Amino acid sequence: MSRSDLISELGSATALVDEEQLHLDLNDGTRIPQLGLGVYKTPADETAEIVRYAARTGYRMVDTAAFYGNESGVGDALQDFPDLYVSTKLWASDMGYDSALRAFDESARKLRRDVVDLYLIHWPMPKKNLYVESWKALIELRKQGRVRSIGVCNFEPEHLTRLIEETGVKPVLNQIELHPAFQQKELRAFNDALDIRTEAWSPLGRGTGLDGEIITSIAKKHGKTPGQVTIRWHLELGNVVIPKSAHHKRIDENFDVFDFRLDDEDMARIATLDRADGRTGPDPATADF
Repeated sequence: MSRSDLISELGSATALVDEEQLHLDLNDGTRIPQLGLGVYKTPADETAEIVRYAARTGYRMVDTAAFYGNESGVGDALQDFPDLYVSTKLWASDMGYDSALRAFDESARKLRRDVVDLYLIHWPMPKKNLYVESWKALIELRKQGRVRSIGVCNFEPEHLTRLIEETGVKPVLNQIELHPAFQQKELRAFNDALDIRTEAWSPLGRGTGLDGEIITSIAKKHGKTPGQVTIRWHLELGNVVIPKSAHHKRIDENFDVFDFRLDDEDMARIATLDRADGRTGPDPATADF
């Protein structure tokens, strides 16, 4: 069944998403939920409750990172919802083969998971020149069965090309800044050509542009909020998307996106919002943490 056919079958019954929400195939034969909860900047002492609430709402994935400082809270929630798909990330200060293995041990301990669904390199950090060695450590973790899938974040084509040329192993996913004001069309096309899924961080663009005429008029047309239209846009593009929120109402709202579709005119109008200067986060080519 195609993605569009499944959406049609789901119709407006959001409750069905709890059992049938969309998953995407990854190039290693595993699958990933297309819509998940991000917990960047979620306070550590609130994370467990927020993740539990999202799981009860219907989310089946949570995205965290060592850098976020809340892996333990996610781990607490996973005890109540052991089937949640979880991804976490290797931080810049732990780059390198041996350091990456030790960092994963610590993340797995905090998550209280023997096997992590997805482990990602958080940034390529080209000045450090350690992302290939770090990738080799992730390959080893997958061989050991401690990680089901491995991927990267914020990798540009030159970084991806080098990884694959030197190890022969493709990431399953590249998590990048991506929102209507910064659509990364060339990088998305590069990922697609290599059968690497694109995952969007900052999918709502930190709220910038949501009050613009194009998004608000499309929202009015569908009886939805601007945020819901933006998340639906990601789903239509085939992105994995992980909107973050620590508020119950917004968590509910972000998940209530399976009962409508954006048409070709909607998509074309949103495409015009792309800007060369739309990036809000660090540039992966120069980022140095």
